[in-house]
Amino acid sequence: MVRKRFCWKLKSRELLLGERTLIMGILNVTPDSFSDGGKYLDPDRAFARALELEQQGADIIDIGAESTRPGSTRISEEEELARLVPVLKRLRGRLAVPISVDTYKARVAERALQLGAEIINDPSGLTFDPAILRVVVKHDAGLIINHMRGTPETWDKLAPLPDVMGAIIKDLEARVHRAQLAGLDKERIVIDPGIGFGKRGQQNSEILARLEELAQLGYPILVGPSRKSFLGQTTDLGKLFGTAAAVTAAILGGAHIVRVHDVQEMLPVVQVADAILEAATQFEERRLAAQTAAHPTPRRRRRS
Repeated sequence: MVRKRFCWKLKSRELLLGERTLIMGILNVTPDSFSDGGKYLDPDRAFARALELEQQGADIIDIGAESTRPGSTRISEEEELARLVPVLKRLRGRLAVPISVDTYKARVAERALQLGAEIINDPSGLTFDPAILRVVVKHDAGLIINHMRGTPETWDKLAPLPDVMGAIIKDLEARVHRAQLAGLDKERIVIDPGIGFGKRGQQNSEILARLEELAQLGYPILVGPSRKSFLGQTTDLGKLFGTAAAVTAAILGGAHIVRVHDVQEMLPVVQVADAILEAATQFEERRLAAQTAAHPTPRRRRRS
């Protein structure tokens, strides 16, 4: 796998993607997220955690104020803003790394970008509130388009997809096209196959196994396998090691960004996976060079 490089344009900076894998640290300011619900609901604790994630090696901080765990129900804009705004106000100007906000609501995205966020991470993949595109375009922000199937309330009722990666590619292609029709530059888009998010069990492992196919769309790839149920682990240690294995698989499959809760623990995992990917890339380049040298392209004869 040779990972393509991209320049991701955000609101006030650009990030180079592909030279190394970037780590997106998760900060949930919710009472009910599946892994850390309630832990950082207090704005002061959330502020301290964001600074800690940056110090541990996070390249991006992704803040979410509404849970999208399986079975969760939607909350109002007012409630989401009440959780999110105090944290963003405390963090404004205090981080060197960009802030991403995990939301599908246009009004929440607007306020977040006004308060210094540079990326909108839409878990619905532009399917819940199409007006969010106008907000992202207006602020020249970065956009992560996640693949979601159904809604969190209905995920446990959905049958497995006959061709999970084929469906993801088709849907993301349509959503990227919609974003570009709305005026969003291609260089501002990252795509996420949506581990979980309506896929059943083993199909999440299949997404990682076939991740290289997603590169055909020509966009940077983000993968978020952290602590998810498809890992099949029930203890904290098991979830940590399971996440490490999934992160490694994602990077070797071509992911440019990995979204994780445990930044400090995943940093060496990412570094080792990057080293393996670089070795594979160099080997492939040497193989192709040797093949070209052994079978040079015949020169065309010039007409007299």
